Amino acid sequence: MMAALAAAESGAEVMVLERQEKPLRKLLITGKGRCNLTNDCRPEQVMQNTVHNGKFLFSALRAFPPSEVMTYFTGLGVPLKTERGNRVFPASDRAADVAAALLREGRRLGVRIVHGRASKLLAHRDGGIRGVEWDNGAAETKTLILATGGLSYPLTGSTGDGYRLAEAVGHRILPCRASLVPLTSSDPDCAEMQGLSLKNVRLTLMKDGRGIWQEQGEMQFTHFGVTGPLILSASAHMTGESGYSLELDLKPALDEPTLDRRLLRDFGENLNRDFRNALGDLLPRLMIPVIVKRSGIDPETKVNGITKEQRRSLLLAIKHYSVPITGTRPVEEAVITAGGVDTREVRPGDMSSKLARGLYFAGEILDLDAYTGGFNLQIAWCTGRAAGKAAAAYAKGDIAG
Repeated sequence: MMAALAAAESGAEVMVLERQEKPLRKLLITGKGRCNLTNDCRPEQVMQNTVHNGKFLFSALRAFPPSEVMTYFTGLGVPLKTERGNRVFPASDRAADVAAALLREGRRLGVRIVHGRASKLLAHRDGGIRGVEWDNGAAETKTLILATGGLSYPLTGSTGDGYRLAEAVGHRILPCRASLVPLTSSDPDCAEMQGLSLKNVRLTLMKDGRGIWQEQGEMQFTHFGVTGPLILSASAHMTGESGYSLELDLKPALDEPTLDRRLLRDFGENLNRDFRNALGDLLPRLMIPVIVKRSGIDPETKVNGITKEQRRSLLLAIKHYSVPITGTRPVEEAVITAGGVDTREVRPGDMSSKLARGLYFAGEILDLDAYTGGFNLQIAWCTGRAAGKAAAAYAKGDIAG
């Protein structure tokens, strides 16, 4: 939709081919229905928070940075607010208000929405795009923008159609996988602690025993494994299913000597209690039985009988809590899809194809994925705007293919 609006602003006649009965369904579920539409930060920070191919976005972000995205939506009549982590939301907390504003602007600019599922791109003999066919129609066009999303949330229309269409005209599609997705574990302790949320823990993603990514924040245990902001970000760094585990530092603010002194203090206040009843001030209730088990200390041991070696074992269970990872939840449950159209075959300045004249790309169909926080929608807006303006200029003959 952003690409369509940018093209229409530039004077092009624009048709959106929408396979869903109602457009912008995916936008309606972003940010848990609140629509975290960008992050109030510098373009460089967006690139830093883009896990794959962030540098590709340099030109598009410079032309349409977060500050201008915010100005744009405010101008469409959507008041905004900024929350923790510089996340930007509509003041109403309603994604529907953002969608309505885009559709209203589309009507004002004369954007026509046609419902149908694209089946084939039509090309000239020299490879240039000349049209598109869909299930119940066809249209001739000088330019075409593929902005079909990835594979996540297929009920919103993201079923990978764009990959097939791009591949048919010669584009390389890099393997697609779930990103920003919960992780599964075979550890029964996760299910035992189902529903427990942890804040301010440090998570290290391990691959074959080596740390490959680390961050501090929030996470949650579930019946299938783990989820939450930290987990979603960690998933963005997983390129396969095997060899991964998580190591949690449950008390990152305390180094080992300080935590040991804390344990001594707590034990001193509970000398005659059973060990399992002496950790209430240190750990969440649901986690105590698990940590007691992992420490190897008999839960009925009196605190005054715990040895220095046993206390060391408890400390390690707290500072190095391990969770084996068996994989990710299905891509259908992922916030975004990693992989897609190889950015090396797309010009970063205007999102045009290097292989097919008149073809442009925008959004998640490209091999671009970022962390949570409004960065992925920012990518959608800036690539969409770049593609829309360039496609309109090419269609009008203002620029060469």
